[in-house]
Amino acid sequence: MGMTMTQKILAAAAGLPEVKAGQLIEAELDLVLGNDITSPVAIHEMDKFSKEGVFHKDKIALVMDHFAPNKDIKSAQHCKCVREFACKHDITNYFDVGEMGIEHALLPEKGLTVAGDVIIGADSHTCTYGALGAFSTGVGSTDMAAGMATGKAWFKVPSAIKFNIVGKPSKWVSGKDVILHIIGMIGVDGALYKSMEFVGEGIKNLSMDDRFTIANMAIEAGGKNGIFPVDDAAIAYMKEHSKRDFKVYEADEDAEYDEEYTIDLSTLKPTVAFPHLPENTRTIDEVGDVKIEQVVIGSCTNGRLDDLRIAAEVLRGHKVAKGIRCIVIPATQRIYLEAMEEGLLKTFIEAGAIVSTPTCGPCLGGYMGILAEGERCVSTTNRNFVGRMGHVESEVYLASPAVAAASAITGKISGPQD
Repeated sequence: MGMTMTQKILAAAAGLPEVKAGQLIEAELDLVLGNDITSPVAIHEMDKFSKEGVFHKDKIALVMDHFAPNKDIKSAQHCKCVREFACKHDITNYFDVGEMGIEHALLPEKGLTVAGDVIIGADSHTCTYGALGAFSTGVGSTDMAAGMATGKAWFKVPSAIKFNIVGKPSKWVSGKDVILHIIGMIGVDGALYKSMEFVGEGIKNLSMDDRFTIANMAIEAGGKNGIFPVDDAAIAYMKEHSKRDFKVYEADEDAEYDEEYTIDLSTLKPTVAFPHLPENTRTIDEVGDVKIEQVVIGSCTNGRLDDLRIAAEVLRGHKVAKGIRCIVIPATQRIYLEAMEEGLLKTFIEAGAIVSTPTCGPCLGGYMGILAEGERCVSTTNRNFVGRMGHVESEVYLASPAVAAASAITGKISGPQD
């Protein structure tokens, strides 16, 4: 039996001719990632090791993005811990205020992730880099510590689900709608510890930003990773952003999949995940009359330039409804600058929104938009669990930038108008 795309990458990293689902392997790592919340735990774990130092100063990335600029003393202490560690070990890819960004948007932009890589990160949305044809997955801080010390990690080889993408989406349907549709279809544990492998002629109709969004939320279906084939768009992206060599892997024709689904993009509608799970989805014509208090446009899922362009297109010439707080968060400094040069920030501010420095901010209930009791928020983030963005009796509705921007104008969950 042949191997899937993910299995081929893992076999190569383990130095094996082949691997099978369920097999335990030790793989060489191309990148180990941590942020200001998870890295301090890993650093303290490393203090217990007999081994001194890190395996490779160029293959570790430390990104201060969750509570940076620091919101309180505790977050300042966390960042100080990581900053001192990065200095002590001369970590090349340390990103702090001024050159920071949300980690899963920043690393591809910096060219640190390419096709064929094996990447672990102490953040569940590390699966984002599968958009470029890499195997990337989230791990705990202890595994991050071991990875930083040894450059290796143990994996159980995942089985796979194939998603055959066909058709072309309508104007206001984006990658966020695709992945919300899939999660609504298979559930939050529908791909538990499986590789979500996206194939098909319809992928050419998805931008790289769409693919990053889809891969990013593989974890919301329980996936070990999400991965896309390396086509001309992915190659062009890597050549623009990275000087690293990349390696293209393709699934064998006789690769084995646990399930196969066909997703026809032309049939999809803007989709919203209602509280309190990403699987609780409804299409925009099914949402009813849901009044809101806040809109957040940003995060590692939807803070990229295409996302801001779409939101600005919807908001241009309109005003945010009275009483609605609309918060826009570009994912990186580069995206912030490009959005400014294109006039997108002017559009947001003229509409009555605010624009934040790059940060995860409100996504995890950190800061920059915490919800009070009874408040509702339409957010382009990735999770809407109980208390995710604030009070346990607040509500988060996950949606695309187009739906979020349209909802800011009307003051209730709404689809964009052509």
